[in-house]
Amino acid sequence: MWAGQCQMLGVYLQRPWIVLMLTSIPLALVFIFTSPILKALGQDNTVSDVAGTLARYLIPVIFSYMCSFTCQMFLQAQSKNKVIGYFAAFSLAVDIFLCWLLTVKYKFGTGGALPATVVACWIPNVGQLILIFCGSPDTWKGFSSLAFKDLWPVIKLSASPGVMLW
Repeated sequence: MWAGQCQMLGVYLQRPWIVLMLTSIPLALVFIFTSPILKALGQDNTVSDVAGTLARYLIPVIFSYMCSFTCQMFLQAQSKNKVIGYFAAFSLAVDIFLCWLLTVKYKFGTGGALPATVVACWIPNVGQLILIFCGSPDTWKGFSSLAFKDLWPVIKLSASPGVMLW
């Protein structure tokens, strides 16, 4: 399977984690300082403050996407597609329940919906990570220093869609 290079799949998972972590941190800083940035650009103070609050709630979602997309590709490369669907369905059910609970039942409004969304974004990631670390002995051999070698192709591959969108 994979020309005898099964263990390299784990390294190929770690490389995008490194690149995406390095790009997510500056993006998180933008989310932290959304309110002052918007005020400096001339946005109304009330709108800037609300946007800043919402952005800070969504910082964990940035990091959940980093984990989610890479883990999904790792599992899809091993034809473990059903489990991805099961995690997504469970996450959707939890999100609907938590949103109802926090916004309708306890009337927290947006302050309840956003934490529910954060929890729902992380549920499939936790499941996928457990599956990768514990259920993929042929492809996951642990963290490796090989992940830091040949990062340039991953950076180019990650940057090209951003350049196209810009």
